[in-house]
Amino acid sequence: MGASQAAVAIATPAPLPAGDGGIPMGLLELELSLDDFSGNRDDFPGFVRTVADNAGAEFLFALPASELIDDCMSIAVLRLGEADAETSILFACLDEQGTAIRIEHPSDGTRDLERFAESFVSVLERM
Repeated sequence: MGASQAAVAIATPAPLPAGDGGIPMGLLELELSLDDFSGNRDDFPGFVRTVADNAGAEFLFALPASELIDDCMSIAVLRLGEADAETSILFACLDEQGTAIRIEHPSDGTRDLERFAESFVSVLERM
C-alpha cells in the first residue's frame, strides 16, 4: 500500500451499522451537548442526566467503570429512543482524568452491562 492509499484508508470513517440511515438527531444532540462538560467529576451524573433529558434520552443509572471500558472512570447508562419504538442503550463515559465525556455504544466487552440495562428498563416498565 502506497502512502496515498494509506492516507485514504486512515481518513475513511467506519461505516454505520447496516440498516442505519444516518446518525439519529437525539444522538447527535446528546454528543454535542456532552462537549459542554465543565470537568467537575462530582457533577458527572447530574450533568449527564440534564443533557439526556434535553436530548430526549433517558438516564438509567451511573456506576464506576471498573475497567469495563478503556480510559473511563465512570459510566452513565442511557436509553435513547421512544418507549414504543426501537431503543438504544448507550454509555456516557467520563474519562480517567475526569475532564471529558464521550458516548460509547455497547461492544463485546460491555454486552453484560447492556443486558443488565435492558433488564433494568423492563423492571421499570412493569412498575
